Amino acid sequence: MSTPLDVLVVGAGPTGLALGLQAAAHGARVRVVDARTTASRPSRALIVHARTLEVLRPLGVVDDLLAGADTSPAVELHLGRSTVPVRLGDLALPDTAFPHLTLVRQQEVERVLTAALADHGVPVEWGTPLVTVADGPDDVAAVLRRDGEDEVVHCGALAGCDGVDSTVRTAAGIGWPGARARPEVVLADVDLAGGLAPGTAHVGAGRGGLLMAFALGEGAPWRLVATRAAPDVLPPGTGGPAVTIGELQELLEVAGLPARVTAVAWSSRIALQHRLAGAYRSGRLFLAGDAAHAWSPAGGQGMNTGLQDATALGWRLAAAATSTAPEVLLDSYEAERRPVAAAMLVLTRSLFWAESGTDRVAATLRGRLAPTAAPLVPWVLARRRLVARGLRVLAQLDTGYRGGPLGRTGSTPRPGRLHPGDRVPDGPVRCGGRDLRLHELIARPGVHVLLDRDAPDPPVTGRLVHLHRLASSPGRGVVAVRPDGHAGFTSGAVDAELVWWLASVGVARG
Repeated sequence: MSTPLDVLVVGAGPTGLALGLQAAAHGARVRVVDARTTASRPSRALIVHARTLEVLRPLGVVDDLLAGADTSPAVELHLGRSTVPVRLGDLALPDTAFPHLTLVRQQEVERVLTAALADHGVPVEWGTPLVTVADGPDDVAAVLRRDGEDEVVHCGALAGCDGVDSTVRTAAGIGWPGARARPEVVLADVDLAGGLAPGTAHVGAGRGGLLMAFALGEGAPWRLVATRAAPDVLPPGTGGPAVTIGELQELLEVAGLPARVTAVAWSSRIALQHRLAGAYRSGRLFLAGDAAHAWSPAGGQGMNTGLQDATALGWRLAAAATSTAPEVLLDSYEAERRPVAAAMLVLTRSLFWAESGTDRVAATLRGRLAPTAAPLVPWVLARRRLVARGLRVLAQLDTGYRGGPLGRTGSTPRPGRLHPGDRVPDGPVRCGGRDLRLHELIARPGVHVLLDRDAPDPPVTGRLVHLHRLASSPGRGVVAVRPDGHAGFTSGAVDAELVWWLASVGVARG
């Protein structure tokens, strides 16, 4: 029998690591376990979007992530006989500190998060599968197995971040509706000879599907990611057999990339599925990341949505014990995040159809219309606002929770366009005699109370509540920013409603 925990995290991929880190940073007693015996595995995800970097920033990991990333990737689109260069850095996104597409390996994300967890005294426990779990009247009793020995762990909440074949989801009796996708994804780390510019991502589209070549390989210089019609039926979500060098060469040729595969360090076929868990919560059992949703890699949404799930759930699980309304707080996770995943499911299915659909319409779009439209691409890319609009959608910068159960307004309306549930945009502010950006000011765990210049100090205390008086914001109002960067409370005056809201989310008392 082990010491009771606040949160047991099952699964040490990006979602589980970030969830454990978010919960620990907000004062929870946490353990993170994984059935795998080692962290090493080929990266599937290669993109981290701006909103994901924003929600990770208070956890102190973003500088390390960016140190190993390409934040101004050069891309060449190969459309028929045309090659169109694209630069995806410094886009027209003034309300974020990360106005760029960020290429970084999933393995690097996991390395940085694992190190940050260790700094909080939470080592990842490898080779430790969850055997059984029972949600009792007082807590969760989980049986873990390590080195042939069973251990009973009691915890206030258990977070299932254990992927598409989630043991936690099965134990919770939560449904997994959806279907497998007909096309599959091929991944490979290869050596290439030929005319591909080094240090550049190459994208080729053909009638059979899409192929991307990134200079981000782990076992070899290049990572290939391609879609194609599946030649047979694989179990969805799992890695299939290796792909031959001849098959990889054919994919390159069909996509129109002028390169020759000279060696293959690693390859795999991935069967895909489009699914959304029937619920994100059953009692004290919660789901996040791939345990809660599964879709194609189109748009780079899988790891990013999981990381945003993690930072939405971690602080709630940590704060529930001190909240005056714990059930409202915990239920709000599903109320906010499941609709986001449902929208991402629609978006990724549409993008994946364009990338890999085997029907005549999709094949014609890729094989004929895309090359014909190639001369228009530079004109479109020159419209930076138009490009930025598309990137905002992929980055989930406009995702919000207006009308959600955690939103509250005070007795006096606060002027402006920011409402409870909205993402709080970045921008210049003046506070404490310094000029800085707002997201820099709030880049630490907890709730940040932004007071207008002439607002009175609220009568609140708490380790995780931070008061900031903005000399650049005239008025007597207040905005309380949640740990995940969304407005939770807004008012034109500091009143008792603010104290009530802070108590309801468990971070302060009056």
